[in-house]
Amino acid sequence: MTDVAIVGIGIHPFGRHDGVSGAAMGAYATRQALADAGVQWKDLQFAYGGSLASMLPGNEGSGSGTADTLVNELGLTGLQFINVSNGCATAGSALAAATQAVDSGQFDLGLAVGFDKHPRGMFNADPASAGIGQWYGDLGFMVTTQFFAMKLNRYLHDHDISEQTLVKVAAKAFRNGALNPNAWRQKPISEEQIAESRLLNHPLTQYMLCSPDEGAAAVVVCRADQAHRYTSTPVFVRGVSVRTRRFGTFEVFSPWLSVEETESPTVDASRACFEQAGIGPDEVQVAQLQDSESGAEIMHMAENGFCADGEQERMIFDGETEIGGRLPINTDGGLLANGEPIGASGMRQIHEIVLQLRGDAGPRQVPGDPTVGYTQVYGAPGIGACTMLTR
Repeated sequence: MTDVAIVGIGIHPFGRHDGVSGAAMGAYATRQALADAGVQWKDLQFAYGGSLASMLPGNEGSGSGTADTLVNELGLTGLQFINVSNGCATAGSALAAATQAVDSGQFDLGLAVGFDKHPRGMFNADPASAGIGQWYGDLGFMVTTQFFAMKLNRYLHDHDISEQTLVKVAAKAFRNGALNPNAWRQKPISEEQIAESRLLNHPLTQYMLCSPDEGAAAVVVCRADQAHRYTSTPVFVRGVSVRTRRFGTFEVFSPWLSVEETESPTVDASRACFEQAGIGPDEVQVAQLQDSESGAEIMHMAENGFCADGEQERMIFDGETEIGGRLPINTDGGLLANGEPIGASGMRQIHEIVLQLRGDAGPRQVPGDPTVGYTQVYGAPGIGACTMLTR
């Protein structure tokens, strides 16, 4: 895919914003993206957007609503606006739909946006929303820290990775977040503080897990051959893929574990994305990977083809995933420093990669003038979405 370009980006700072609705944040990010592209809302032909707050218990009164309610904030122009709901892969799925709409030739100019506003505490969805019996929730398994810890313990054991590697991933996230004015957590946290913080689900401590929060991000997309009408620094979508789980995978909200293990949907999505782009993992110069907890970043390094299982510890201890390393990962602080407003997280990743490829990331800019960037999100109940971007 080389026929779609990103010509505008916008973001509402992540964190806690009392008195600001989720929809207002989405509208703010959209206006930023429109201004960046030099267009107006009335110029857009379509939009895809994601927000899950209205579907989750405890989110009543968040003011998020479904994404198409943004037309109330931005203008009743009659454009096609389609809501997207795909777990933590919602924003990645919205971008996939937007790029496919342009690539198909149906539209020339449109928007992908994600926003959410969640209450404090960990996510605790209704089992019925995932087609699971109430017993699963009664045992506490809908609290996602349980799943993350179970899957991670097995992975660390099978591939001889130490718990100190988890600490280093989290410390990197907070260092990078301190360089990001849009991050929720803008203060470095030492490895000692991370290791000694409150244990939530072994081996994960408080600072190794992301928290629900609030925020929004948006991008304007157009036909690649029209990109220079809107910007002198277009970023091109070379590959985009979304895949669901296959039989035998162990995913969020899985009520059982198969004796026949199968590769995750992230593996399938990443392979499809690399194939579509005609670019290999060794050509990627900056990446954003889902880090719902620090172990997720470790596992996703291998699932996306950037290393073999078990090689992550050496890479991380050698500094290869730092901003100045061979493969910088989560340069904006990732989910650990930004928190997770579900509908917005994948779009935040795209926002960061576009900044990096433009050379506009400020103190967290990856050196060497990067031209190839990659994003990956993973959502319940087992969805992977990946994007390849080039300058």
